Amino acid sequence: MASVRPLTDLTVADLWREVKDPATLWGGVSQQTLRTVKLLLENRMHDELHAYLHAGRYVRDHGRVGYRNGVYRRHLTTTWGTIPDLQIPRARDAGFQPSVVARYQPRTDQVNRLVHAVFLGGLSTRRVGPILAPLLGDTVSPATVSKITQALDQAVAAFHVRRLADHYRYLFLDAVTLRVKTPDGTRRRHALVAYGLTATGRRELLDYRLVRQECQATWEPFLINLACQGLTGAALRLITTDGHASLHAALPLVYPQVPRQACWVHVLRNVRTTNAIERAFREVRRRTRPMSCFTNTASCDRIMFAVIWAFNQHAAGRPLSWESTQKP
Repeated sequence: MASVRPLTDLTVADLWREVKDPATLWGGVSQQTLRTVKLLLENRMHDELHAYLHAGRYVRDHGRVGYRNGVYRRHLTTTWGTIPDLQIPRARDAGFQPSVVARYQPRTDQVNRLVHAVFLGGLSTRRVGPILAPLLGDTVSPATVSKITQALDQAVAAFHVRRLADHYRYLFLDAVTLRVKTPDGTRRRHALVAYGLTATGRRELLDYRLVRQECQATWEPFLINLACQGLTGAALRLITTDGHASLHAALPLVYPQVPRQACWVHVLRNVRTTNAIERAFREVRRRTRPMSCFTNTASCDRIMFAVIWAFNQHAAGRPLSWESTQKP
């Protein structure tokens, strides 16, 4: 007869040999974890209903203030996976609302924050769902992603009015053309973009604005807003553009003292930042090009914010190394 070793004498290798199919181990673990989460949530909600009614289940108590009314089932997506049949207890007076599950919310706040993070990281609304499906156990539709990311509107508004330090040595200005659905049909819109570079090589996409057309009347308010946010141009040595005549006409109003140049090639060669600067604007175009047409201006604004936020996060702590930044 084979001897049985005490459990305390077993090694990790001994325990691993007990696993019948290592390939499916993690799938089993995740399913067990999800069942445990479901049990914990349901027990917590029953405890909360107990406190709400001042009486437990199947207990006759003269101090109770109401009665149970069975349960209803909900689909809930969590960071541990999707629970297809979460049982939520009800009270007859319909006034009970458990604290662990928000009303009319099919996802936990952690999942919404995860969707925000993935979206801000650079994925389009159509790719977020398939990427997160293996983790969440369910596919989040592009429409749902758009709805979740509407919470970014406050962050977008704050971005446009944040304070800018007046330490940028070079300012690059460009416009990106986008297509947006309007009540009159699909129309072209332009995103005016400002990119700053400091003497220490720090780079940042400073701001953007969606406008109907690229002209002097739209560039001037954009530049004025940069100045009002703090970029008065005291440290600017050069402003470079793509050569658009309307932008050159608007610059003297806000930055009359700063030299400007329209030729990208010569300027980029002079400051030796060709790859980084081109990459910044190329990323804006790359991210927006697959979206042949935005559903509305607000969605377009959020996408632009996501692109710029992701770029600035990546660029933070990664200053450029170039000789001209070392000069006074």
